[in-house]
Amino acid sequence: MTLSDWKVAVRPLGIPLVGEGVMMLSCLIPAWAYHDGTAMPMLLSALLTIVTGTALLLLLPRRQSAVDNRVSYVTVTLVWCVMSLFGSLPFLATGSCASLTDAFFESMSGLSSTGATIFADVELLPPSILFWRSISEWLGGFGIILLVLAVVPSLGLNKYSLYTAEASGADNMGKTTTTMRSMVQQTLGVYVLLTVVFVLLLWGSGMSLWEAVNLTFTNISTGGFSIYSDSVARFSPLQQYILAASMFVGGINFALLFNLLTFRWDRIRHKMDQFGVYVLLLVCATAFVVVSLHGHQGSSWSEALRLGVVQTTSVLTTTGSVAADTNLWWQPILLLFLVLSACGGMAGSTTGGIKVMRVLILFRNVRNTLVNKLHPHAYNPVRLNGKPVADEMITNVMVIFIVYAITLLVGLLLLMVCGVNATESLGAVFGCITSYGPGMGQCGGFGSYAHFSSAAKWLCSSLMLLGRLECLTVFILFLPGFWRSK
Repeated sequence: MTLSDWKVAVRPLGIPLVGEGVMMLSCLIPAWAYHDGTAMPMLLSALLTIVTGTALLLLLPRRQSAVDNRVSYVTVTLVWCVMSLFGSLPFLATGSCASLTDAFFESMSGLSSTGATIFADVELLPPSILFWRSISEWLGGFGIILLVLAVVPSLGLNKYSLYTAEASGADNMGKTTTTMRSMVQQTLGVYVLLTVVFVLLLWGSGMSLWEAVNLTFTNISTGGFSIYSDSVARFSPLQQYILAASMFVGGINFALLFNLLTFRWDRIRHKMDQFGVYVLLLVCATAFVVVSLHGHQGSSWSEALRLGVVQTTSVLTTTGSVAADTNLWWQPILLLFLVLSACGGMAGSTTGGIKVMRVLILFRNVRNTLVNKLHPHAYNPVRLNGKPVADEMITNVMVIFIVYAITLLVGLLLLMVCGVNATESLGAVFGCITSYGPGMGQCGGFGSYAHFSSAAKWLCSSLMLLGRLECLTVFILFLPGFWRSK
């Protein structure tokens, strides 16, 4: 890549940085309302972020000619890294974090909607920081790069390549319009509408407005941060069911939601394969957890149903909200949770993980391969929504599965080298790369990652980035041929 390419890659960071700075300014509201003494540090953090973003937009030239598609991959990776770096400023400026390591970990966790935290007791944090954690997840859940595409008509980059760079192999069959900008605007509209609806529902259920806003931001984005150390366990059964509903909706493809809300059933009635598997997975897994909690934990049927619905929904949608200390649960449930978090929700949703669509394609490809052994001359393609899936898509799915598996194994090994025991390493690797957040052991249940070493925290931050960008977008930067001039 040339110097000119680097300028083109860096310039789009201006818009998300300005947006992030504006979001920081909104944290002044709780700072003033609760008189927590953090107004000036938050204001300075916001101004520095806004000034930096504005400078990038004004000082760097916009490329008018065609741009190398490799720039898209660099831009997307830079957006998440730089946004997380500037997102660390409020934690450092207010003294909430003593080191850049902790601040970057918390910021990356928020913006990637992971929900892993280094704070053992979040209730000691000032309200402005609690709100910053919540709003960063809300912003990250939608995807900063999609906000860039919605706001800027032309970045001098290939917009579809930018979208593909963030969501490699995502389901594009449910696009609501033919233009990327319209698609993003409609999706954002659905996201904001659902946010308002769930704030009102939680507020009406007896939560304070402060609790309703924060919990909606972190659960509709499938992020999982909470303003309480016991996550969502202290809330009433009704409130927990509402939170589970927000997680479930956050795990649905937003193009599908848009068509449902606008009564365009004709556009989606033949495209429900992924949604059907998503619901089936949730129902079957919930049933197993409910029966297990009643049989092995001695929970009443009503308690088992509540905990099963809330916790299973949280895991499948990679939200990370915790309704009970899962470290005390039956081991097979914990193993099931690892598998569910790896699956994730629907493609085109706020969730992490591999996505249900890819899992469905993988299993149908395995099934068809076995059938073709019996009938080698039969035409038996892998189908999704009744239509044959392109060989390129099947290959892409297989590659992503392999890369995920290798990344999990390498991450597990490196965390153990950093001094983390095997159980916690396994939980932390799954928690970070799938964007679920909580792991097992001290970093699971109501625990935190505070006891991890600095090296382990940086490794976990890297896994969050890899998980959010689905590995390939980042790994492609390490190919020797990527940096050679054409």
